[in-house]
Amino acid sequence: MRLVECVPNFSEGRRLELVARIRDAIAATPGVTVLDVSSDPSHNRSVVTFVAPLETVAEAAFAGMREARDRIDLTKHSGEHPRMGATDVVPFVPLEGVTMDECVALARSLGERVGRELEIPVYLYERAATRPERENLANVRRGEFEGLRDAIPRDPGRAPDFGPARVHATAGAVAIGARPFLVAYNVYLGPASNLQVAKEVAKAVRGSSGGLRYVKALGLEVNGQAQVSMNLVDIDQTPLYQAYEAVHVEAAARGVSTTWSEIVGLVPERVLLDAGAHHVQLEGFSVEQLLERRVRAASGGVAATRSADTSAGKPSLDEFVASVAASTPTPGGGSVVAHVGALAAALSTMVAGLTIGRPKFASVESDLRAVCAEADELRAMLASLVERDAAAYGAVSAAYKLPKNPESAAASRRLAISAGLIGAAQVPLETARACARIAQLAAVAAAKGNPNAVSDAGVAALLAEAACRGAAYNVRINVAALGNPESGRALVEEAKRLVGEATHAASLATAEVEKHL
Repeated sequence: MRLVECVPNFSEGRRLELVARIRDAIAATPGVTVLDVSSDPSHNRSVVTFVAPLETVAEAAFAGMREARDRIDLTKHSGEHPRMGATDVVPFVPLEGVTMDECVALARSLGERVGRELEIPVYLYERAATRPERENLANVRRGEFEGLRDAIPRDPGRAPDFGPARVHATAGAVAIGARPFLVAYNVYLGPASNLQVAKEVAKAVRGSSGGLRYVKALGLEVNGQAQVSMNLVDIDQTPLYQAYEAVHVEAAARGVSTTWSEIVGLVPERVLLDAGAHHVQLEGFSVEQLLERRVRAASGGVAATRSADTSAGKPSLDEFVASVAASTPTPGGGSVVAHVGALAAALSTMVAGLTIGRPKFASVESDLRAVCAEADELRAMLASLVERDAAAYGAVSAAYKLPKNPESAAASRRLAISAGLIGAAQVPLETARACARIAQLAAVAAAKGNPNAVSDAGVAALLAEAACRGAAYNVRINVAALGNPESGRALVEEAKRLVGEATHAASLATAEVEKHL
């Protein structure tokens, strides 16, 4: 299969339910595998990483962009990261059997469609750029949304490649391009009082200022800390360890130490292997020395298939169960109940499928078709919540690791922890909503579906009820950890109400089962 990676960036990192809608719109396209969703509330930005066949990847990107246009208003947006659009940037990256020229063609074709159908001005950048000055995204985004809004009418040089010669009133503009694999990498320099140093270091290391040619960098304040935010646009020419060392040296020259670093989104394994080998000065290291790689190769068929599934973001059931059993906090109960809810939805779909199209059930066919369609939608949503629950825990964990001193940093840490806990409560609340609805669909399937499958509908309802109750536990425990639990009271109350709805629906479904036993 000829695969393309796409990494659209959306100007929303705080309303996770909105990010989920965008992610689900992308995932609904045939052949798409969403590998990662990373949301940053300080940047107020989310990065979705997905892979899809060459034939459908642009359709998936368009679906996400349409959702973002309808739901993100840049006139009300603020965040640390520069932005010019609701969907800010959409890069295509060639993977298996795909050339860069084909990705350029994808970018230009999508750009024309976005300009025509969504009425958003489109700028082509990187390898897809039609003008040399637009290869660099920073040049394209200069002035951000507000500056571009003013510049387009008076500066012919800012005219878009596609779409209207004006920004969309709420969705702004978008950059669409083709590029090699990029690593988003941030290095922190302690408290926000070092922000000026971060800006100086970013200027020293970025290629446009005479630093590392394949590095783009900004100095930002994030959660009370000074951050050097980098995009490594060619990891073969500028490895991650080289970027880190450059920041470390430049910061040290200004009397500041690096404190920690992070990777945003996904990264090829060789990037970290190279960094580790360089750090401990390994000579002649080869990936063939990796035990796991040898085991996979020796195991053949089954192991190779599981490895491929995992690398595409689809672990097997055995692997998911094993990961839950591991002595790590994620995936935990929140991911498990989302997975259980997805199974309940799948069973409801199955019962509907065993009913639809059979003459003796013609009178209820429309009801079961509705069950089938909605259960399928909820199953896809819950599949995404399996991953999002683990990510929400990661955000809370990262917040607790923020510095406690000085007091300004401690205050930022408290805010980050509260935001993380609220986010970690909102995700299982979404799970509870979905599971309560699935219990109701299962009750309909039990009452109107093929009686030969009534026990399956009963199992679906019981699973949905259990998953809803478990999700509510996660809502409550995260709210309880807040410094002011009262701020999350509405979430707890809704969770309790949803459990009641799920229990009632399950009782209706199981009553139908008992009638047939």
